[in-house]
Amino acid sequence: MKATAIGMAGFLLILMALAVWQGEGAFKAGMQTSGKQLLGFMPILIIAMMLAGFTQVLLPKGLVENWLSDSAGWKGIGLAWIAGIITPGGSIVGLPIIAGLYKSGVGVAVLMTYATSLATLSVLRIPLEAGFYGWQLTMLRVGVSLILPLIAGGLTLLALRFMPLS
Repeated sequence: MKATAIGMAGFLLILMALAVWQGEGAFKAGMQTSGKQLLGFMPILIIAMMLAGFTQVLLPKGLVENWLSDSAGWKGIGLAWIAGIITPGGSIVGLPIIAGLYKSGVGVAVLMTYATSLATLSVLRIPLEAGFYGWQLTMLRVGVSLILPLIAGGLTLLALRFMPLS
């Protein structure tokens, strides 16, 4: 996490330097746009972090062991597939939830399934896509994507047999 933050901060400094080099107007516009985006996303980020925290604290250990561990196999993968579809807010909500679930002991294959399902099958995304490129193309994309989270979970289970995480 620290390396990621350092890398992102370095990239930001480069972009800020480029904006300064282009003139005061570009830097000021970049700061204003960033501030507006931060204010717009702040409520969602706060809610997402709180969801992750409460999920981590309240998720019963028995549920994790029986339904969401890698030893739960395909039933955990199936639950994660459905959960990714119905999670509102996309990645901005899902990523903190994934981090909280991981800290709660949820299996890696379950998390990979959830992440892939969230990215490819979120029900909130479907109307947006249809608005941009039509229902026919949207339904084709959703149809061919239905199996992707299951493949991701299954391949993760297989990979963990050969190279378990420590």
